[in-house]
Amino acid sequence: MIENISVVIIVKNGAKTITKALDSLKEFQEVIIYDNGSTDNTIKIAQSYSNVKLIKGDFLGFGETKNLATTYANNDWILSLDSDEIITPKLLQELQNITLDQNYAYEIKRDNYFFDKEIKYSGWGKDYLIRLYNRKNCKFNQNIVHEFIICNKDIKIQRLINSFKHNAVQDLNQFLFKVAKYSDLASKDKKTCFFLVVILKSFFTFFKTYFIQLGFLDGWRGFVISISNFNGKFFRYTKRYINCKNI
Repeated sequence: MIENISVVIIVKNGAKTITKALDSLKEFQEVIIYDNGSTDNTIKIAQSYSNVKLIKGDFLGFGETKNLATTYANNDWILSLDSDEIITPKLLQELQNITLDQNYAYEIKRDNYFFDKEIKYSGWGKDYLIRLYNRKNCKFNQNIVHEFIICNKDIKIQRLINSFKHNAVQDLNQFLFKVAKYSDLASKDKKTCFFLVVILKSFFTFFKTYFIQLGFLDGWRGFVISISNFNGKFFRYTKRYINCKNI
């Protein structure tokens, strides 16, 4: 049993994926589930695990909400996960044996899967993220979307050997939902007053994903990811353009 690390997950309507996530976390003494308004079976599933502490609260933006969720943990060492991410047996063993050092935060590779196939390119392949950290020294930034962990200047980053699994896409509607949600959040109170910026940023995003990041090597999945990134950028900046025009 891992007693010195608290796992923290924020979630809304994660019933399709959270069971696999929580099954992979049974060796952790404490798992914090911060639910921000689920209307599916997420809460019922979470309550069925004896090591889960369920908290209900508002969504304040991804960065701020994740920081708030960590305040409910008993440990200072936090492993931050999403409800569609799974700790692999090898990573679990590594975490069971790790000697945590307050001078470090720990970076872990995320293996991203699209319809049960790992994506090697398209900007998803070399996906290293700080996910294990001491909350006294590190925290999420205040970004509403695309949040990431920032640490005190004296904190060093150490990369773990093993990775965790991210079931990024099991349904193409996830892309549509994410475009709608993230573009709303990323355009709030922001303006872009030249429509040419919308066009250039959108097409460059597709070009970068499909060609520079070798998305074409991921087959049709890489093309879909590239189109999704195009759509995300297009609608984000179109909404900012509408804000500028006060339409």
